[in-house]
Amino acid sequence: MKTRSITLLAMAMLLFCSFMPGKKRDNPFFSDYKTPFQVPPFDKIDSTDYLPAFLEGIKQHNAEIDAIISNSAAPDFANTILAFDKSGKLLTKVSKVFYNLNEAETSKQLQAIARQLSPIVSKHGDDIALNEKLFAKIKVVYEKRKAMNLDSQQLRVVEKYFRDFERQGANLSLETKDQLRKLNAELSMLSLTFGENLLAETNENFKLVITDKKDLSGLPQGVIDGAAETANEKGMNGKWVFTLSKPSMIPFIQYAKNRGLREQIYRAYFMRGNNGNKNDNKETVAKIVKLRVEKARLLGYASYAAYIVDDNMAKTPGNVNEFLGKLWSASLPVAKKEVAEMQKIIDREGGNFKLQSWDWWYYAEIIHKEKYSLDESELKPYFSLSNVRDGMFLVANNLYGITFTKRTDLPVYQKDVETYEVKEADGSHLGVLYLDYYPRDGKRGGAWCTDFQSAGWENGKKVDPVVSVTCNFTKPTADTPSLLSWDETTTLFHEFGHALHGLFTVGKYTRTAGNVPQDYVEMPSQINENWAGEPAVLKSYAKHYKTGEPIPDNLIEKIQNSALFNQGFETVEYLAASILDMSYHGITEPKDIDVLKFESEEMKKIGLISEIIPRYRSTYFAHIFGGGYAAGYYVYIWAAVLDADAFDAFKSSGDIYNKTLAAKFRKYCLAESGNDEGMVQYRKFRGKDPSIDPLLKRRGLK
Repeated sequence: MKTRSITLLAMAMLLFCSFMPGKKRDNPFFSDYKTPFQVPPFDKIDSTDYLPAFLEGIKQHNAEIDAIISNSAAPDFANTILAFDKSGKLLTKVSKVFYNLNEAETSKQLQAIARQLSPIVSKHGDDIALNEKLFAKIKVVYEKRKAMNLDSQQLRVVEKYFRDFERQGANLSLETKDQLRKLNAELSMLSLTFGENLLAETNENFKLVITDKKDLSGLPQGVIDGAAETANEKGMNGKWVFTLSKPSMIPFIQYAKNRGLREQIYRAYFMRGNNGNKNDNKETVAKIVKLRVEKARLLGYASYAAYIVDDNMAKTPGNVNEFLGKLWSASLPVAKKEVAEMQKIIDREGGNFKLQSWDWWYYAEIIHKEKYSLDESELKPYFSLSNVRDGMFLVANNLYGITFTKRTDLPVYQKDVETYEVKEADGSHLGVLYLDYYPRDGKRGGAWCTDFQSAGWENGKKVDPVVSVTCNFTKPTADTPSLLSWDETTTLFHEFGHALHGLFTVGKYTRTAGNVPQDYVEMPSQINENWAGEPAVLKSYAKHYKTGEPIPDNLIEKIQNSALFNQGFETVEYLAASILDMSYHGITEPKDIDVLKFESEEMKKIGLISEIIPRYRSTYFAHIFGGGYAAGYYVYIWAAVLDADAFDAFKSSGDIYNKTLAAKFRKYCLAESGNDEGMVQYRKFRGKDPSIDPLLKRRGLK
């Protein structure tokens, strides 16, 4: 590229000028937000504000780093570690808004800015991580830390930063550092490309248009109404449109009697990024995998998996693979029994075909009805989005005493987003929660929790968090509110668990406040799912959206009885993706790979049955190629061991709202989670190491 020969400053000026508006305006990032609780002024932010704010943020950050380096005083905690920990405020401020909106409410403009920012931000990160003078100062403090009269948290911050710099290549030669810079820049751009391609494949390049009402046979009326509204939004009045967003696709493959159409939409889903068009991700995946091997080797690791897992609770890929292998051996036979059960139904009905992956949801739903007398459409009326939201708020109130007050005076980035002030039991302000529920063209798929401002400490005062939960749930229709499936219900409880972690986090230092190993981070979210299905909790929030009547005991009993339903499938499809992730990142030699062939061979090795495909195939595996879960998708089930064991403590106590346990869990596992290593913090709560038995029992694998 021609721009590679241009200096960073020259490039920055070009970008700055190209995005300058015709009329001068105040940039909201350049001053304190004049909003309640210092939330971002979304109504005042224009896309032209981002690049100038990023460039100024980088400039200020560089000046702060230079000040640390040029300080003539002997390096100590305050003038080196603390100064570094508190640097880059403006850059963090604009990053939290821009990158979150590029996920939740993107546009062609934001995507263009992201592509232009990628090499600049990558270079800036490397300029700091590979700064020899800065690392030398940090190293002095690290080597003298035990003689500096530091408290335990100061010592931890020093040690964490020193290890960070080592892991990022601070000890490499100048030549090797240059190689690392190039790799980081390429990987940053490739990850961005992967995400853009997937967004287009999901939201733009496919829709199933139904014109004949007969093809809607089997679908619940609410699903049909939703498809009609989607069609109207797309200018196709009188038709029905289904998309690849899960709230649209899953009900179709779950209920539609037309097998050919079920195959059509599901095939479009699992072929995303693998269609030989401009959005094809195969080459992108191959490049990412190869470059990550090169990066790991530069940093002294045998594989990228070894590099990543070294910083996690698991410590080695071998430990991860052994753990996944044990679960695979326990779950695959269960999945095979489920296949046999479904095939019997097909044969009984004279289907004369072998069960395929696009049939699974349909026949699983039949079994759900026959075996457990439970119909998902029978449950949905009791799980209106507002009731589920209020239910999760009630659980948090019963456990921790916190309250949620809806605010209508806070700026939002999209009209459907809700905002809540979160208060402690004594009425004091704790933080702000944003809830963004529904799918739209500018939002990536899935559900996630992030923040616009992290909890922290500034000038001797606590900084209150601004946390955001983003989902893709079933949209309301003209006649019906948003009615959630059971999976969507537990998803909301899950993401809210992340939000509680963010809201409760305390700590004086950016590096350690709430900063936990990747295979710990899902535990606070997953434990929260457990309360969603407790009978007493269900009675409190699961109320019929028309009558207000609480969910009847017979439906609660059905939910409880069907807890083990489809667990073979769910565990196997998840483990297959986790194993695929570890296989890609366990490669030890940089080489060109055929992505489809590699995926196929790895799945054959573990004996994945043809009726199930990995939860994420390579070309749409955003967790590992477009997000931060490379060599880490296993963390959900690793953390599940912790969450099952932790909830077992509440159940065994005889009180799911045990205030003493809740206080300990909040303190050690949420608020002070970054104060020590993950397992150390967990033991402080539990008093012992976690047992895998509660997880195996919960999934029916034991």
